Amino acid sequence: MWLKPEEVLLKNALKLWLMERSNDYFVLQRRRGYQEEGGGGLTGLLVGTLDSVLDSTAKVAPFRILHQTPDSQVYLSIACGANREEITKHWEWLEQNIMKTLSVFDSNEDITNFVQGKIRGLIAEEGKHSFAKEDDPEKFREALLKFEKCFGLPEQEKLVTYYSCSYWKGRVPCQGWLYLSTNFLSFYSFLLGSEIKLIISWDAVSKLEKTSNVILTESICVCSQGENHYFSMFLHINQTYLLMEQLASYAIKRIFDKETFDNDPVLDDPLQITKRGLENRAHSEQFNAFFRLPKEETLKEVHECFLWVPFSHFNTHGKMCISENYICFASQDGNLCSVIIPLREVLAIDKTNDSSKSVIISIKGKTAFRFSEVKEFEQLVAKLRLKCGAASTQYHDISTEAMNILTSVLLLYAKEEEAFWLLVAVCERMLPDYFNRRIIGALVDQAVFEELIRDHLPQLTEHMTDMTFFSSVSLSWFLTLFISVLPIESAVNVVDCFFYDGIKAILQLGLAILDYNLDKLLACKDDAEAVTALNRFFDNVTNKDSPLPSSVQQGSNVSDEKSSHIRVDITDLIRESNEKYGNIRCEDIHGMRCRNRLYVIQTLEETTKQNVLRVVSQDVKLSLHELDELYVIFKRELFFSYYWCLSSPVLKHHDPSLPYLEQYQIDCQQFRVLYHLLSPWAHSANRDSLALWTFRLLDENSDCLVNFKEFASAIDIMYNGSFTEKLKLLFKLHIPPAYTEVKYKDPSKGDELSKEELLYFSQLHVSKPVKEKETESAKNSPEKGKGKVDIQAYLSQWQDELLKKEENIKDLPRMNQSQFIQFSKTLYNLFHGDPEEESLYQAIAIVTSLLLRMEEVGRKLHSPTSSTKGLSGAVCASGGPSEGQTESHLKKDPSSLREELQWSFAFEQILASLLNEPALVKFFEKPIDLKAKLANAKTSQLSSRTKK
Repeated sequence: MWLKPEEVLLKNALKLWLMERSNDYFVLQRRRGYQEEGGGGLTGLLVGTLDSVLDSTAKVAPFRILHQTPDSQVYLSIACGANREEITKHWEWLEQNIMKTLSVFDSNEDITNFVQGKIRGLIAEEGKHSFAKEDDPEKFREALLKFEKCFGLPEQEKLVTYYSCSYWKGRVPCQGWLYLSTNFLSFYSFLLGSEIKLIISWDAVSKLEKTSNVILTESICVCSQGENHYFSMFLHINQTYLLMEQLASYAIKRIFDKETFDNDPVLDDPLQITKRGLENRAHSEQFNAFFRLPKEETLKEVHECFLWVPFSHFNTHGKMCISENYICFASQDGNLCSVIIPLREVLAIDKTNDSSKSVIISIKGKTAFRFSEVKEFEQLVAKLRLKCGAASTQYHDISTEAMNILTSVLLLYAKEEEAFWLLVAVCERMLPDYFNRRIIGALVDQAVFEELIRDHLPQLTEHMTDMTFFSSVSLSWFLTLFISVLPIESAVNVVDCFFYDGIKAILQLGLAILDYNLDKLLACKDDAEAVTALNRFFDNVTNKDSPLPSSVQQGSNVSDEKSSHIRVDITDLIRESNEKYGNIRCEDIHGMRCRNRLYVIQTLEETTKQNVLRVVSQDVKLSLHELDELYVIFKRELFFSYYWCLSSPVLKHHDPSLPYLEQYQIDCQQFRVLYHLLSPWAHSANRDSLALWTFRLLDENSDCLVNFKEFASAIDIMYNGSFTEKLKLLFKLHIPPAYTEVKYKDPSKGDELSKEELLYFSQLHVSKPVKEKETESAKNSPEKGKGKVDIQAYLSQWQDELLKKEENIKDLPRMNQSQFIQFSKTLYNLFHGDPEEESLYQAIAIVTSLLLRMEEVGRKLHSPTSSTKGLSGAVCASGGPSEGQTESHLKKDPSSLREELQWSFAFEQILASLLNEPALVKFFEKPIDLKAKLANAKTSQLSSRTKK
């Protein structure tokens, strides 16, 4: 890699570097301790540790080239290399393109300037195709080199930023470097010969939080797959934590929360994510959360200024924040005053001529806001006038699918169109992700509510052994804004507060309700008693200022038993919630939402996984632990395809509304990769064909996808199946279904297929259209021609079809000549490399010869003129079928081939013949260590994705 020329004092460098090549203008050096016998001893260890701690490029690039000026001790570093081959290419380029030119210059200064300019030109050319787009491209290029060298991730993995920190392994801190990329959190440390390498995928992170204790004053805890990892000693821990939180959130949205991802264009291309972009995005999200603006708003400018507050008669200091469609102001303490001005409401923007540097914004309703002491206020006025002109012509087209109980209340107080847009604001902005298939937003706010209960009502937390009680009770509070539990005349006040304060009002009110009923809840013995106490409380909440007649009010119709309880006015309850819990800030709620979103989605995924494993375990012999490991590998392969293949349609098949067994499915190419990693038959020479045939066999519905249950069933047979089951699987792999129609992608339309996929799609069976099936069913119906349908006849017909699907050995189709030859070749490939290889070859040759002779006798009994002599010679010569003999046999005269294809073998015949050979039975029945295979697969799964 070419480096930005920097000065190096060679006198001090000689202790750490060894000279390998030199000429009049350049020096090639090797780092001490690298490629030395014994690792360079203690000196090599110390140098390696120094390189790691000081973030030296030499740790991953132990070769470098320096440009030397004659008669000077100052050198310039111009190139580095990870290995001798790479640095040699740079050296040879310099000799061929630079050396001859340098001799024409008269002064050493001209030589140095020429070399510097040439190297900078090479770096600029490389930078056109590089991901290094940060503030310091040179340092970032070096960090990118180390990142790629240390972790071996695919080239498509985008490094976002990196930090120096300590990783706590037990009670020992390991100083090293933390790398944050689009899909992984990675850490590397090298101390005195001890290398620590950690890679955690963002989608596996279930908890991310800042912690503090006696040992670690400030650290970041990352929980992945039940294990906590602690990182500390950051220079700017808040900045680091914010970036980590964003990257984890993006990964979760891209992979698990598909509905949110589809509506967020920023996440469409993770390769474009940069540190600066993430920081700007975070500021915009905090801005939108504080002022409760649409999530599409982007913070553009921030100006410190003073706002004249007429009711207090003084100027308050704060910040003016400007986005595409809003001008907002917040006082310095955040609670004294806040203003939100939609640009579409602005009538005029003026400036004063005095020294106050004031900007006056007039809006509809004869109201004006005066902002003073604004820096560069003249330019600001010009920008705002342009924005207001554009905003007056904007038209927002927003659509929604949601109707719920809130709609009925809105229609009572607003016109139909107004109620619609209020509902849009609730569903898309104020309660995000509340009304999707998995109500993720509501579950996230339940987790936030539990966290607030732990902070503000610790005595209630200590009394309730299970915190999920609060989630189950309060879910309806949040989904309906208390409308479903409070009388309507009281609930409308809560809705008013919600539109003013957002989710903060609901959380505060929930805490106030629990606080009001604290003594009763502490006296409850079980959950049912606590629910009853809360329901009685809600029934006695009234509204003395309700405009509704007393006959309509729900609170006036309570029974005598309920009326004996103390009445509570909703106004007093809301005031109490603000007095006790008004210090909860909107930005704190936003942070808690981001933090708990990871946990909620990971919990949902864990529940899905447990349901899948529970169902699959009923049909396979694999243990739950083996199934769990297999599921992790299965889903990881699915996600890896999505990490680095942005156009991959894989996750388009992920639909949370589907049954959990079908939520995640892999395609043919992904199945091939997993087959190579996990199958005990993957060492076979025709393993790609076996993988393709296995996928075809499992894909019963012909949708080119296989779910986890189907995948696990195949692995279970390969490892835990009996001799008969394994043989039956191999037998079925060589007998394609009876295809009735060809289905394949058209390469002329831009569809690119691998050789295996093209073969698969060209043979894929496509079921008949539904109408055709219905027509056939109608033809076969006993009630044909009648207007009445015989339900019992249909049920009987379906039952017969289900019984036909129950597989029996006798029902398996027969294997023809070409299929049998390929079957024999597959067996020979499976035996290759086995300790008993010779005896297995001999056994299969005997079985093959016996089967062919049996078939020949049968053919002579039915047709004495026919003979299988040619086939027998092709398969049995030299103890088994050779590839050349098979191909020559298959290229025979078509007429004779058609004659020979009339014979076939039944599975029973093959099974009976193979059972007579103990060596074959022993080969298929010997136990195979699946646990070791799974461990190796997890280790090599990521490295298999790396471009060699």
